Amino acid sequence: QVQLVESGGGLVQAGGSLRLSCASSGRTFSSYSMGWFRQAPGKEREFVAVISWHGGRTSYADSAKGRFTVSRDSDKNTVYLQMDSLKPEDTAVYYCAASYRPLPTTPANYDYWGQGTQVTVSS
Repeated sequence: QVQLVESGGGLVQAGGSLRLSCASSGRTFSSYSMGWFRQAPGKEREFVAVISWHGGRTSYADSAKGRFTVSRDSDKNTVYLQMDSLKPEDTAVYYCAASYRPLPTTPANYDYWGQGTQVTVSS
């Protein structure tokens, strides 16, 4: 079993930055691809970014490319999502998730989820 806890969300003005963290406990953190998803009210959960178990490969949604950076610190069992140049349309609950599969981009391919952290970007 893996437990995931997100933190770092909040209210920020457009153009600002936030760094989300996702702390993992339980089974071996380094065995999993770690992904970030988001869900806005009335919308489906959508892929944001994913990092491989060893940290050497990443993949981003088009909406995140050039603005968001995913990274992981295996010593701290933590994955991060650095979000820069935030826009109002980035407003959502952000979730981290763990998967046994290599770099999955769909929610169904993830095995464990955190509870989410709210990000609100004001215009």
